[in-house]
Amino acid sequence: MSPVLAGVLQFLALMVALALAYRPLGDYMAGVYSSPKHLRVEKWIYRAVGANPATEMRWPAYLRGVLGFSLVSVLFLYLLQRVQGILPGSLGFASIDPDQAFNTAASFVSNTNWQSYYGEQAMGHVVQTGGLAVQNFLSAAVGMAVAVALVRGFARTRTGELGNFWADLVRGTVRILLPIALVGAVLLVACGAIQNFAGIHEVGQFMGGSQQWNGGAVASQEAIKELGTNGGGYFNANAAHPFENPSGLSNLLEIFLILLIPLSLTRTFGRMVGSVRQGYAILATMTAIWVVFTGLMMWTEFHHGAPAFDIAGGALEGKETRFGIGASSIFSVATTLTSTGAVNSFLSSYTGFGGGIAMLGMQLGEIAPGGVGSGLYGILVMAVIAVFLAGLMVGRTPEYLGKKIGTRQIKFAACYILITPALVLCFTGVAMALPTPVNSLTNSGAHGFSEILYAYTSGANNNGSAFAGLNADTQWFNTSIGVAMLLGRFLPMVFVLALAGSLAEQKPVPVTAGTLRTDKPLFSGLLVGTIMIVAGLTYFPALALGPLAEGLAS
Repeated sequence: MSPVLAGVLQFLALMVALALAYRPLGDYMAGVYSSPKHLRVEKWIYRAVGANPATEMRWPAYLRGVLGFSLVSVLFLYLLQRVQGILPGSLGFASIDPDQAFNTAASFVSNTNWQSYYGEQAMGHVVQTGGLAVQNFLSAAVGMAVAVALVRGFARTRTGELGNFWADLVRGTVRILLPIALVGAVLLVACGAIQNFAGIHEVGQFMGGSQQWNGGAVASQEAIKELGTNGGGYFNANAAHPFENPSGLSNLLEIFLILLIPLSLTRTFGRMVGSVRQGYAILATMTAIWVVFTGLMMWTEFHHGAPAFDIAGGALEGKETRFGIGASSIFSVATTLTSTGAVNSFLSSYTGFGGGIAMLGMQLGEIAPGGVGSGLYGILVMAVIAVFLAGLMVGRTPEYLGKKIGTRQIKFAACYILITPALVLCFTGVAMALPTPVNSLTNSGAHGFSEILYAYTSGANNNGSAFAGLNADTQWFNTSIGVAMLLGRFLPMVFVLALAGSLAEQKPVPVTAGTLRTDKPLFSGLLVGTIMIVAGLTYFPALALGPLAEGLAS
C-alpha cells in the first residue's frame, strides 16, 4: 500500500469513528448541562468549595467565578513547582526557577500547555500528576463552561442569567472528562503506553554511556492531554515518544480524542438552542476547513519538489517512521486547528508551506473544530460577525438564532477577534526588535522569523505546540509568552460572556421572509469566507515574511 493511500484511509477511518460518536456524545453533553439533578459526589464538591449550584449567575458573576478560580489555579501550580525539591516523589529534581514556574503555571491553567522545559528532566511525579494532569481536566472544563454559557445566551430570553459556573465546571469534569479520559487511558495502556510511578533507571549502555529513563503515570495524562485539547507531553518528545504514543493505532486513537468533544459540542449547541440543524451548520463549517487543511498539509509533505523528497517519498525528515508522513500530517493539522498543541513530529522540519499551514490553523482562532469549549464559542463569535456582514449587504438588521445583532453585540465580537492578533503581532515585533530575544534563534532569515512568530501564535492562541529551533527557556520568553497565554485565554472570555449576557437579555425576534437562514449550506459557506477573510488576512503580512517566503524560495 502506498504511503499516500495509507494516509487517506486513516483519515477516512477517523471521520467514520467521529461520526459514530457525534450524536450520542453531543446529546449526552446537552443533558449534562441542562439537568437539574446533582450527583452525590458533585454535592460533596459544592459543599467543600462553598458553592450553591442552584444560584443563577449573570455574566459579571460568571466571569468572576472563571477568573477567580483560574487565579487560584495559577498560584497553586506555581507554588507546587517552587517547592518541588522538598516534595516526595520528586525523583531528585530541584524546584523550578521562578520565571519557568510562572510560564508553566500560566500555560497549563490557560489550556495552552506550552513547555519550555524537558518534562523527564524537570518534573517529578507529584507535579506531573497532582499539578499538570489536574489542570488538564480543570482548564478544559472551564472552556466548556464558558461555551455553554454563550449557548445559554442564545437559548434564553429576557433574563440575562447564564447558569452557574461552579455547577458547569464540576459537571464538565465529573460527568464528561473523567469517564472518557478513563476509557482512553485504558485503551492507551492496551496499545503500549506506560502507566506507573517508577523512578529513574538505566536501560542499557550506549556509546560508552548509560541511557536513563524515568517512568510515570503517562497513559492517564496522555488521555486527558488529548481529550481536553491541552497538549503538554510527559516527555520532551511529546506524542512522538514511544512511551506516550507507541504505535499507529495509538496515534489514531489520540487524534480521535483530540477532535471528539470539540466536534460533538456542535450537537450540544443545536440541542440547547432547540435546532439541531443550527448545530449541523456549524459542524459543516468546521469540517470543511479541517478537511481542506488536512488535504493541503498532506499534499505539501508528500510533494516531490526536490531529489531528497523523491528518494524518501516526501518530507520525511523529523517524522516518526512508525507513523509516516500521512499520519503525521493528520496529527499536526488536528492539533493546530484545535488548541491541543501536541506534536508527533518535528514541525520545524516540515516544508515551508507545511509549517505555514500549521501556523495559519492557529491564527484562524482554532475554531475548526477548535479547543474544548473555546472552539465552539470562537466560531459562534465568527457566526455573529458573518450575520452582521450579511445584514450590511442586504440593508437589514442582522439576526442570529432569533437575537438581534446590534451595536453592543458587534462591539463585543469585534473586541474578541482583535485581541489575539494584537498580542501575537505586537509581541513578535518587540521580540524581533530587541537585541536579546533573537539570540535564542537556531535559524536565520525567514525560518528564524517563523520560529518567533510561531511561538507567540502558539502562546496567545493557547495552542502550546512549538516550531522548535527556538530556545524559549529564557527570562524574556518565559515571561512574555506567559503573559500572552494568560491574556489570550481570559481577555476573550470577558467579551464572550458579555456577549452572552447581552443576548440572554433580549426578547426573541420572529422569523420573517427576510431573515437569513443560518441552518443552510449558504450560511456555512458565508461563515467559512468570513473566517478566512477576517481572521486569515490579519496575519497575511507576517506569514509573507516567514513561511510563505521560505516556501517560495525552496
